Amino acid sequence: MVESSVGGVVPAVKGEVMRRMGDKEEGGSVTLRDEEVGTVTEWELDRELLCPICMQIIKDAFLTACGHSFCYMCIVTHLHNKSDCPCCSHYLTTSQLYPNFLLDKLLKKTSARQISKTASPVEQFRHSLEQGSEVSIKELDALLLMLSEKKRKLEQEEAERNMQILLDFLQMLRKQKVDELNEVQHDLQYIKEDLNSVERHRIDLYRARDRYSMKLRMLADDPIGKKPWSSSTDRNFGGLFSTSRNAPGGLPTGNLTFKKVDSKAQISSPGPQRKDTSISELNSQHMSQSGLAVVRKKRVNAQFNDLQECYLQKRRQLANKSRVKEEKDADVVQREGYSEGLADFQSVLSTFTRYSRLRVIAELRHGDLFHSANIVSSIEFDRDDELFATAGVSRRIKVFDFSSVVNEPADAHCPVVEMSTRSKLSCLSWNKYTKNHIASSDYDGIVTVWDVTTRQSVMEYEEHEKRAWSVDFSRTEPSMLVSGSDDCKVKVWCTKQEASVLNIDMKANICCVKYNPGSSVHIAVGSADHHIHYYDLRNTSQPVHIFSGHRKAVSYVKFLSNNELASASTDSTLRLWDVKDNLPVRTLRGHTNEKNFVGLSVNNEFLSCGSETNEVFVYHKAISKPVTWHRFGSPDIDEADEDAGSYFISAVCWKSDSPTMLAANSQGTIKVLVLAA
Repeated sequence: MVESSVGGVVPAVKGEVMRRMGDKEEGGSVTLRDEEVGTVTEWELDRELLCPICMQIIKDAFLTACGHSFCYMCIVTHLHNKSDCPCCSHYLTTSQLYPNFLLDKLLKKTSARQISKTASPVEQFRHSLEQGSEVSIKELDALLLMLSEKKRKLEQEEAERNMQILLDFLQMLRKQKVDELNEVQHDLQYIKEDLNSVERHRIDLYRARDRYSMKLRMLADDPIGKKPWSSSTDRNFGGLFSTSRNAPGGLPTGNLTFKKVDSKAQISSPGPQRKDTSISELNSQHMSQSGLAVVRKKRVNAQFNDLQECYLQKRRQLANKSRVKEEKDADVVQREGYSEGLADFQSVLSTFTRYSRLRVIAELRHGDLFHSANIVSSIEFDRDDELFATAGVSRRIKVFDFSSVVNEPADAHCPVVEMSTRSKLSCLSWNKYTKNHIASSDYDGIVTVWDVTTRQSVMEYEEHEKRAWSVDFSRTEPSMLVSGSDDCKVKVWCTKQEASVLNIDMKANICCVKYNPGSSVHIAVGSADHHIHYYDLRNTSQPVHIFSGHRKAVSYVKFLSNNELASASTDSTLRLWDVKDNLPVRTLRGHTNEKNFVGLSVNNEFLSCGSETNEVFVYHKAISKPVTWHRFGSPDIDEADEDAGSYFISAVCWKSDSPTMLAANSQGTIKVLVLAA
């Protein structure tokens, strides 16, 4: 043990000494250098100065009757428990302990020697003074003068360093503020340009409105010239009304009502009465439009910060593109007078402020007498938005005619097709090419393709080893579909083959899969590892990109367009991603989702999702807060029912790009909702 300990501390010294000792054994004489002798002796001496009990330098050395030295506290503590010497086991009591003054003196010298080797000059000087070294007054004055000069120098250097740090900070701050000022100046320039453009456009619209109002009064005052002039007026008004109807998500109700009332007045009333009626209708319409403008202005004020961020973001992003466009074709910008960023933001603003609530236009119950479990896991429109299918834990796929559900009484809502399955269903996906084909995934891991017309399965795939959560048909290659499962596998299937054509092994459970609508080789995969994996099926060795940001499992992924991806997670957020540039775009918050699948659906402008508060939430893709929401309620729910608070929205689906949507909850209630002003 001693040799190994020595070898670990000073291997070079030990090796050199042993080599020379070996030379001596061969008959040669060995002479150690003075420093080597000093080192070995010092090591042996230091070892002798260690207390055998605590293995530290002895403090308050005491000698036993048997000749061993220990720290006083160490040996006294030992003798309280045992009456023997720790080194030789000789019988020993506290009365046989004696102070070892010689060893104490030696220890003090050793300590001083150690300090002189390891301590700084200041510590050595302080130690010398403490030991009583003689120093004259003249020497002390010289030392004090030198120390004061040294102090002033150190203070000067410290002040320079602090000043340099302050200078660096101020320069960084100035640069930051200059950048911010430049950005604000650019923003102000954008706002000034847009104000001028909007003001010119508004004046043109007011002039056009005045012309139409004047022509309408002329028509009312001149019944003789009614016939030839009214055709041209109809053309003018027709263009105005068609523009209103063709606006994205426009509500033509007010215009159409005006036309109907006006036509009735023309047919059934004499000339003077028709004049008063048409003018009063015009005034009434103007008043209603003014009231609507006030309401929309309030919505703008309520979401001003988000709208401001949206405006500036779009203007900044498109600024460089606009400059390039101006250089290539300056006439286009001058002629139109409207920047691309402003036009884009105007579309967002008009769409966002158009709606303020969700209105129920139909409701039906998904449950039946034979199944108490009514959770609707999936609800999807078919290719032409004529039919919609529902599926859930009742082990049934039910297909309804949408127009019948909306137009017929609630007690007459019956599915046009109903198909039974062996297991609970998790997801549905209509084929966008073959209208009567729909795919399902279930809790047994089976992926099935059904023919709705014959009510029979076309293909059944049973390769998944655990529950399959998601299935999706490709839009561009209708024979291909993809599924994801709790077995951590993504499988790609072809309806012309009985086995999977591609398999992707992942490290966590798969919660959702979705084809890119513009590609048959790109899919998005939402996983329990909190990430979205974007794959190119031509090379599945690694994803094209992994989108990170969610803090819990990703429950849904949906494409708004070829480049825009939306995801939902049980961290109570929706997130938007750019799959072209692989960038996060926006985080949407407002609903509650911590454990259940609550549904996600998207169209070109809006996203809808459920909440564990039994509410449906609607978001605009450019705004991080909800546009509106609707709470499910039913007269069948007793307010005192303990389960009433546990109901949640379980599935949602938009009707293409219209303001109409379907929503279902865990109680089996399905509602047809429409966005309204």
